[in-house]
Amino acid sequence: MTGTMPTTDNVPAAAWTPADLSRNVHAAPDKARRVQRMFAAIAHRYDLNNRLHSLGQDVVWRRRAVELCQVTSADDVLDVACGTGDLTLAFACARPNSVLGLDFTAEMLDIARRKSSHRRDGPAPSFVLGDAMNLPFADATFDVVSIAWGIRNVADPRRALHEFRRVLRPRGRLVVLEFSQPRARWLRWLHQIYMQRIMPVTAAFIAADRSGAYRYLPRSVETFFDPDQFCGLLAECGLLHATQHPMTFGVCTAFLAHVSSSASDVAPDAQ
Repeated sequence: MTGTMPTTDNVPAAAWTPADLSRNVHAAPDKARRVQRMFAAIAHRYDLNNRLHSLGQDVVWRRRAVELCQVTSADDVLDVACGTGDLTLAFACARPNSVLGLDFTAEMLDIARRKSSHRRDGPAPSFVLGDAMNLPFADATFDVVSIAWGIRNVADPRRALHEFRRVLRPRGRLVVLEFSQPRARWLRWLHQIYMQRIMPVTAAFIAADRSGAYRYLPRSVETFFDPDQFCGLLAECGLLHATQHPMTFGVCTAFLAHVSSSASDVAPDAQ
C-alpha cells in the first residue's frame, strides 16, 4: 500500500476521526490503509494493552483456539493477521510440522520476530508480510488457518474467507477468534460501558495513541457480523460445520469450521 495521510505540524493525522467513527467503519473505501496505519501506531504497546484490558484472558482465548484445532505433528499452520505473533507462538507450542505467521503491518511483524527468537518450544515460526485477501500461497498448502481479532479489520472479509478456504487442504480447519457481545443484558450493558468509555481512554493513554485505534475497536465490533451471521458467511465460503465457542461470558467467541474431505469440493463463487 502506498501514500500517507496528511499531517499538521509534523503530527500524523488520526486514522479514524470522530466523524469516521460515526459511520460504519467497515464501509470506508480506504479501510485497509487506515487499519494498517492504526496498527503501525500502536504496535509498541499492543501486547501490554491486550493483557491489561482483557485481564489476561487473551492468553486463555488463544490457548482455547489452538486446542479446538487439535493440532498434530503432521500439520502445517498459517496464522493470518498474526500481529505481534502471540497466537503463532501458541500454535508452535502444540508442535505442528510448521507454523507461519502473516500480517500486513511491518511494525507488528518486527515485534513478532523478536519474540520468536527467544522461544525454544516447538518449531520456530516464520513470519511474512502479506495480505489476507491475496495470500501468497498455492492451493491446499495448510492444514490449519487461524485469524485472531483480524477478520473484521479486513477490507473484504468474504474475499479473505475464500482465500482461507483455498489454501486449506481437505479436512483442514479454520479457527477465528473475534470479540462478541455478552448475551446477558446486564453484562452487555457493563461491557458496553467498558468498551466505549473506559478502554478507549486508558488504552490510548498507555500507547500514546493519536490514531483513533482504540475508539475504532468498539465501533468495529458493534458494526460487524453477529456470531450467527458470521457462521452463515463461513458456510457461504465453503467452510463447513461451523461451531461457536463463547468464552468469558461471551466477550470473545471462537469459531471453528472445516473443509470437506473431498479435494474437489471447492467453495461456491470462490474468488
